[in-house]
Amino acid sequence: MKRNILITGGAGFIGSHVVRLFVSKYPEYNIVNLDKLTYAGNLANLKDIENSPNYTFIKADIADFGLMRRIMTDKKIDGIIHLAAESHVDRSIKDPFTFARTNVMGTLALLQAAREYWESLPEGYNGKLFYHISTDEVYGALDITHPDGTQAPFTTKASAGDHMAFGTEFFVETTSYSPHSPYSASKASGDHFVRAYHDTYGMPSIVTNCSNNYGPYQFPEKLIPLFINNILHRKPLPVYGRGENVRDWLYVEDHARAIDLIFHKGTIAETYNIGGFNEWKNIDLIKILIKTVDRLTGYNEGHSDNLITYITDRPGHDMRYAIDSRKLQHELGWEPSLQFEEGIERTVKWYLDNQDWMDNVTSGEYEHYYDNMYRGR
Repeated sequence: MKRNILITGGAGFIGSHVVRLFVSKYPEYNIVNLDKLTYAGNLANLKDIENSPNYTFIKADIADFGLMRRIMTDKKIDGIIHLAAESHVDRSIKDPFTFARTNVMGTLALLQAAREYWESLPEGYNGKLFYHISTDEVYGALDITHPDGTQAPFTTKASAGDHMAFGTEFFVETTSYSPHSPYSASKASGDHFVRAYHDTYGMPSIVTNCSNNYGPYQFPEKLIPLFINNILHRKPLPVYGRGENVRDWLYVEDHARAIDLIFHKGTIAETYNIGGFNEWKNIDLIKILIKTVDRLTGYNEGHSDNLITYITDRPGHDMRYAIDSRKLQHELGWEPSLQFEEGIERTVKWYLDNQDWMDNVTSGEYEHYYDNMYRGR
């Protein structure tokens, strides 16, 4: 079936993987990639599909309501996969207004533009979908729990086969929201607007909340690519607090597969959690990164351990996130394809093989190139 799908934030890390998957897998779809091309948006992430006949890029700000209305009408959009967002917690602490503008008002502008266009059609909302991608951080924080029931940091690491080592509590789709940072508060607000548009106007919508992603093309302000690059350049590896905070990690291509599956087969008005059952303490993850980078670059194991630098913890740093994605597994048959160690190996190799991409991103040259290319459009 011919479809016109708008993917927002499609030049970013997760978005570029979703765009590539949809463009390649569905040649009968017209895929419109809309991205503001902020510091985290990079069209070099999509060089391999940029000339595909079913792909169009538009540089735009989702908070520009008038422009969103025109794009909906001009491109006859019948499905939206909304990934565009400011997403770095540290930046949200320094500049919460930018996060509110993009993640709240931008989401609202997109919702209202979709509502007006879809309600103007003879078929109305039939066959339409607003799919909103969110984060596990909206749920707040979980405690780290010893097997004996006491709550405190401890050293046992979790793996895909032993994912309950850090506690028996997980975020499920009905977990109450309790955001602790300006970033998670802005995403929570966007989630609420999406659900309100379904309840008030009948807009077909789905919300998903995902755990930490990693993999190729991730902007190097995030832990894994930042630390890979710092190891290669013999720079300090800044670890918040004692490195005891726990996160659930998911390879980005597995997330893209889940988005594809949910977009096509998910139930309207439902929420789905997407996670890897793959919890790691930050310090243990960092040691795996060091070990992998050192081995793949010809150094002895532990060569870069001395780069670890403990720094003051950031405000409101949640101790543990852990996603229960069994609903998605049971209802739609999705599950992660990679164990963490395999995913890290693949990720490190990608960054080692794509140093030109990393150098271009860290220098900022990509921003000037695409700013000039799309200036005035």
